[in-house]
Amino acid sequence: MPASPPHHTFADWLRTHAVPLTHLDPEAPLDDLEPLRAIVGDARVVAVGESSHFIDEFALMRERILRFLVERCGFTALAFEYGFSEGIPLDAWAQGDGTDDDLVAHLATAIPVGVDEPLRRLRRHNRTASPPVRFAGIDIPAAGGSLLPALAPVADYLRQVDPETLPALQTATRIAESFARGSAADAAPAWARLSTTEQDTLTATLTRLLIRFRSIEPLYVSRSDQHGYDIALRRLEGACHADYTFRAMADLFVGKGLTADTSARDVYMAESVLWHLERFEPGARVVLVAHNAHIQKTPVSFNGHLTGLPMGQHLHRALGDDYVALGLTSTTGHTADMPRDENARFGFTIEATALEPPEPGSIEAAFADAGLRLSIADLQQARRETGGSAGLAPGPDRIRIQSAYLHTPVLEAFDAILHTPTSTVSAHLGNV
Repeated sequence: MPASPPHHTFADWLRTHAVPLTHLDPEAPLDDLEPLRAIVGDARVVAVGESSHFIDEFALMRERILRFLVERCGFTALAFEYGFSEGIPLDAWAQGDGTDDDLVAHLATAIPVGVDEPLRRLRRHNRTASPPVRFAGIDIPAAGGSLLPALAPVADYLRQVDPETLPALQTATRIAESFARGSAADAAPAWARLSTTEQDTLTATLTRLLIRFRSIEPLYVSRSDQHGYDIALRRLEGACHADYTFRAMADLFVGKGLTADTSARDVYMAESVLWHLERFEPGARVVLVAHNAHIQKTPVSFNGHLTGLPMGQHLHRALGDDYVALGLTSTTGHTADMPRDENARFGFTIEATALEPPEPGSIEAAFADAGLRLSIADLQQARRETGGSAGLAPGPDRIRIQSAYLHTPVLEAFDAILHTPTSTVSAHLGNV
């Protein structure tokens, strides 16, 4: 009787297949990142995640990857978990508009998720690059905190093409002003305190405006141009998705939300990526930066409950192998938990929380058991080798999200994991 193939843990596989990296310094030589070239291949969109916002090591690693993909692989755009509407002036700034110091004003009201240093890198790069590397925001306005960044420029557009509808837009703006906040964490509870009449009037008004936009597109385009119309429509769509998200988040906070209802934000982000791809230069390739939970290709679940269908799942369905997801995580150090606090600037505080030893079954435990430090693991290769004659045990079934764990088949969710042995909550977060 033939002997059974030896059974190997995923840590065993990592020990022999993960590639060590030598630098976190964004200015250091890039040769150690060359293994990314085979993982990325010819993909049009490469997403770079993080298991927690506000972590120094993840920000440094993302900058290195951005630099590698732009300088060595020919990527032509950076898309970021940042408002679609607010991102338009940032694209102009990255291409040379205004002064270097203008960025501070552009980002004054934004959650500091690390967009500033990549933007400064793009601006420096674009001084000598042709064509320039573009910047794209993809998110609903103000991370779901306010409709105003989208509605104000839509009002400017309607004054030009359809002033008859301005009273309706002004009604929506008046209601939106009454609960505008810094993020969804505090906007959703403020929205919930509106009267049912105001809530329903806002939704109905935005919906009627959206249908009118789509119904008379030729008229609007004849009074402006196609590009101006497309941007205004996408802004209005962002307001509609944000309005839906207020309801979804408010219900979630009180324990009565519909299954996966917060997916409205993620599908808007995915559609925004595709929107930009269609309008960038032919052959454009995009580096996409967002949280791991947004870029993964599999559903988001906590404790067996489906909570969302992430942007990455939508992009994978639309683009297939042209979408690649690179997750970032760590095994020790601190993470940035974000407990809700309506008195805080963005509706949450940031608590530097010490990471417990990784849970068994997690990708972090596999890295720890393998004794790996700064490294990258090609999960595409691991998927090919799982089971069969290789005798490889099933891959990890969870990955960190702040100090908790998101349960998902990690080998299906990501195409590679970049691991830092420790993580440090940024000390440069201002008055968040």
